Amino acid sequence: MQNNIIAHDAAAICERVKFDALRDKTILVTGASGLLGTYFLATLAHLKQSGIPLKTIAQFHSQPAPHTAEIIHRAGFQCAQVNLADPAECSSLPPADIIIHSAGYAQPAIFMANPVATFQVNTTATASLLQRLKPGGAFLYLSSSEVYSGLKKSPLSEADIGTTTPLHPRACYIEGKRGGETICNAYRTQGVRAVSARLALAYGPGTRKGDKRALNSFIEKALCQGKIELMDAGKAIRTYCYVSDAVELMWQAALHGTQPVYNIGGHSTVTIGELARLVGQIVGVPVSFPAQSAEVAGAPEEVRLDLTRPETEFNKTTYVGLEQGLRATIEWQQQLYRA
Repeated sequence: MQNNIIAHDAAAICERVKFDALRDKTILVTGASGLLGTYFLATLAHLKQSGIPLKTIAQFHSQPAPHTAEIIHRAGFQCAQVNLADPAECSSLPPADIIIHSAGYAQPAIFMANPVATFQVNTTATASLLQRLKPGGAFLYLSSSEVYSGLKKSPLSEADIGTTTPLHPRACYIEGKRGGETICNAYRTQGVRAVSARLALAYGPGTRKGDKRALNSFIEKALCQGKIELMDAGKAIRTYCYVSDAVELMWQAALHGTQPVYNIGGHSTVTIGELARLVGQIVGVPVSFPAQSAEVAGAPEEVRLDLTRPETEFNKTTYVGLEQGLRATIEWQQQLYRA
């Protein structure tokens, strides 16, 4: 079954993070139907099955995919179908001891097509959700490495910030993430435990059909078309992080972190072209590049984070390698497209 892959990863996360603080607590996970939300739920399901008493509320905007719905059903989690871009609906969510705000559009094609909702989910919804946090609780906000947009240096540390303007093609996302971090920091000045996680390029099992992010698009083309054709020369540099490593670090930041913001990423650095070739090699299909490249609006040339802060504080020394992670992701999508 598909969820065996996710369940295995969730068990590994639970071995590496101390979750005692979740005992007898209510946890709200927004964006429960997404890749990260699914893994947060899978972690909580494993903890509950291991005997830790907790209550989980899974928020989603659209109906969750079957694999996520199965996790929710088996663990007996409560569901809340709420539009976070609507302040009235957002404020209807029940109070919680731990809030993981992982909602939002992560695919550039989608967030650029929905700029108002993208901005609202990261700003007004963040403020509304912080008001749903119980006294003494913890709030994790999923920010993005896109807050560094415009910088040429590499790697990027938490002390850096980007230089793009509100007229940037991705401004709804970039400025929304900066705004969300600002709201969290404002609440920290009032004694609230609010932490921002600047995530870069998490990938892995748990996505839906038709995901348009580069890696998932390559796998879909390989499986469904028998070939991978790139839109450009594939020279952009990306550093990928397998989803279980990302969620492990974010749980650490939420429950044990001492800083207001953490970079969350991996060490698997490749060009987009190299990534396509690796997928093609694993699946056994040809990869081709266009004679003339089409630009992706606003996309950065390189994304690589300085992970000194989380690795030092949380003693993170090992990561899932890119080929291992890709094989698990491809196995997931093979099952997905056969379904």
